[in-house]
Amino acid sequence: MSEQDWSVPETEVLTSIRTLLDGDRDAVVATVVDVEGSAYRRPGAKMLVEEGGEGLGHITAGCLEDEVFELTAEVLAAGEPRIETYDLMNDDEDVWGLGVGCNGIIDILLEPLDEGYRPAVDAFESGERAAMVTVLSGDAPLGAKAYYRDGAIEAESDDFPDWLLAAVEDAAERLAADGTSDSIAIETADGSAEVFVDGIEPTPDLYVFGGGHDVAPLVELGKMNDFRVTVVGYRGAADLRERFPHADAVVATSPGKVGDAIEVDPSTYSVVMTHNFIDDRLTVEALVDAGVPYIGLMGPHERFEEMLEEFEAEGRTFDEEALEAVYTPIGLDLGGATPYGIATSIVGEVLAVHNDREPKHLREREGTIHERVEVPDAAMD
Repeated sequence: MSEQDWSVPETEVLTSIRTLLDGDRDAVVATVVDVEGSAYRRPGAKMLVEEGGEGLGHITAGCLEDEVFELTAEVLAAGEPRIETYDLMNDDEDVWGLGVGCNGIIDILLEPLDEGYRPAVDAFESGERAAMVTVLSGDAPLGAKAYYRDGAIEAESDDFPDWLLAAVEDAAERLAADGTSDSIAIETADGSAEVFVDGIEPTPDLYVFGGGHDVAPLVELGKMNDFRVTVVGYRGAADLRERFPHADAVVATSPGKVGDAIEVDPSTYSVVMTHNFIDDRLTVEALVDAGVPYIGLMGPHERFEEMLEEFEAEGRTFDEEALEAVYTPIGLDLGGATPYGIATSIVGEVLAVHNDREPKHLREREGTIHERVEVPDAAMD
C-alpha cells in the first residue's frame, strides 16, 4: 500500500465503496470494531481492499495494514465475514517481526463487500445521520445487518432477528445522532449477541471565501481532514477550479449573494480571507445573517473592530450570540508563519470547534486521547 492510499480521507473510502458496488467489483471492507487500551484509530475506522488491488484507507498507523491485506484473499474465497483480534499490548513480543507495542487489543471485522453496504453509502452521500448495525457474535449470524435511518431501525438482511432489532434500536439512535461507533452486548430473553453499531454522520462543510495563493494550503489540509471544501470567489473568478484542484466545489458569486451560494447546517464552517476589507465585511455580514455557526476571519482584531464601527455607523448591530460565531484573528496560536503553518493553525481551530475540544497539549489531558463512547449494554426482559 502506498503512503498516498494509506492516508486518504475517510470520505474517499466511503466514496470508493460506492464505486465498487456500482461496478460489481469484489473487495473486502476491514473495520475496527473494538479497541481495548490504546490504538491509533478508534472503532469505525475502515480500510478497503479490492481483489487483486491495493488497499485504500487505514485502520492503524501502518502496523496491521499489510497483515490484513494478506487475509483479504481468504475472505473473498470463503465469501464470509470474519473477525481477527490483534494483541499489541506486550512490548516484549515481536509481533509479526514488527516489534510494535501499541498498548492495545484491536478487533477487526473483515467483510466481503456486498449490497448490504449500500444503505450506508446512500446515507453518507445524502448527508443524513444513520447507523449501520452488524452482528459480531452470539445468537445471530456473523455479518447480519440492520440500519437505523429516519427515526426507525430496519433489518437489511433476512437473518437479522426481530428480538435483536428491538433491543439495539436505542443504542443505534444515540450513535447515529453522535456520529460515533461502538460494540455493544445485547442480552434478552430471546437471545444474546454482540453487535457493532457504526454511526454515519454527514461530512462537515468548509467554505473558504477568497482566491489568493494562501487559499490553496487551507483547501488541501481541510480536504485531508474530511471536510467537504468549497472555494467561493468573487468578480467572475473563472479559474477557481484550475487553481484549487483539491476543492470539492468552486463557486463564483458576489458578496451580496453569499447567502444564496451556501447551505447552512450545524456542521457548516467558513473562513473569510479575501484580503479586501469591503468584501470581508459584506461576507461576514451575510454569514452572520445566514446563521453560520463558525465564521473565521483573517486579520488582526483591530480590523474586526473597525468593521463593527462601520456596521454601527450604518445602523447595523449584532448581539453577543451572533458575535460568538466570529473567530478573529482566526486560528490557533501555534507560532507558524509559513502558508502551510497558517493553514494548519486555521484547520486546527476548525477541528477543535467541530469536535467540541479545548486545544491544549495532549500531555495535559487527563484520561484517554480519544473520547470513549458510553453506551450501556442493552437488555430486555
